[in-house]
Amino acid sequence: MSQNVDFLRLDDLLSDEEKAVRETARGFVRERVLPIIEQAFRDGRFPTELIPEIAHLGFLGADIHGYGCAGLSQMAYGLLMQELEAGDTGVRSFASVQGGLAMTAIHEFGSEAQKERWLKAMAAGEKIGCFGLTEPDFGSNPGGMRTRATKSSSGFVLDGAKMWITNGTLADVAIVWAKLDGRIRGFLVEKGTPGYTARDIHHKHSLRASVTSELIFESCEIPAENLLPKSDGLKSPLTCLDHARFSIAWGAIGAATTCYTVARDYVLERKQFHDQPLASHQLVQAKLVEMQMEITKAQALTYQATRLRDQGKASHLHTSMIKLNNTEMAIDVARTARAMLGGYGISGEFPIMRHLCNLETVITYEGTSDIHRLILGKAITGLDAF
Repeated sequence: MSQNVDFLRLDDLLSDEEKAVRETARGFVRERVLPIIEQAFRDGRFPTELIPEIAHLGFLGADIHGYGCAGLSQMAYGLLMQELEAGDTGVRSFASVQGGLAMTAIHEFGSEAQKERWLKAMAAGEKIGCFGLTEPDFGSNPGGMRTRATKSSSGFVLDGAKMWITNGTLADVAIVWAKLDGRIRGFLVEKGTPGYTARDIHHKHSLRASVTSELIFESCEIPAENLLPKSDGLKSPLTCLDHARFSIAWGAIGAATTCYTVARDYVLERKQFHDQPLASHQLVQAKLVEMQMEITKAQALTYQATRLRDQGKASHLHTSMIKLNNTEMAIDVARTARAMLGGYGISGEFPIMRHLCNLETVITYEGTSDIHRLILGKAITGLDAF
């Protein structure tokens, strides 16, 4: 981060390895993502041609140890997510769903045979995964899911549907959460299984450079060995969501930093009123100060929460706080940056409107702001307001 964006010199507290991971990701975004992402967003297409390089750089399941994964610290992993979203939310979402949701579910709740079969191939980008939890009628209340698993002579039969699933039609395997005898369990459903259909959701105005899908299960029979044996109850998918929310919190800083930097550079160059740079005016400087201050607070909050994760001292409450704070910060920064560019703020010549549209999804998925306020409110008061 430049000095203008790293106001508290948090870089001084990073290890050489953490900085190296960040710089590798930043270089990848600069050289491979930025030249194509605006057109991909316009076309409503995820740039699948980037998957082999994303995998080769070790970005998939990057904080998992073993099974061909990079085994990064939580700090290095967070910085990686920050840089990917500085390019585009769709690229970060692909990596964090593949690693933080699908691979984490297998790593945490799968059998050794399932880990051996899937994790190395997923880290290499040879197999893609998705995470089927949200349903058409149950987003913020995943415990109300209607997808059911029933025992059969050879395994299990799934019936139900999942909605808003990133990587859905790309996925070779879907991690599907369903109620079995009233208890939520995880299942591996492979592409091509009879009764399993994945179809893309179109006409999106956000996350356009990302695959978003609906998964449908109609008398879908899967073998007994495709049950994630250690999954047990809603806590299992929520454990994975905690990891994904951590990715989102870091990613939001990346999006905000991009918007802030573009706006700062623009007002330094753009001349208006007596041929003076816009940046020379009081109201413009006030906006820059507010943007930098909010980014800085998010960085400090997230840095400490991440060190707690690396020390094994963090809880889901820390993740809720940084997800809530950072996504709201990022969308406010993006809106301010968009306004500072005037008409150019909506132009594809600049990335701000793309980030702003994406952040409308980021602030919604993996728990809306209201849900995270309720989570934290319960912790503060001891009273459940859900």
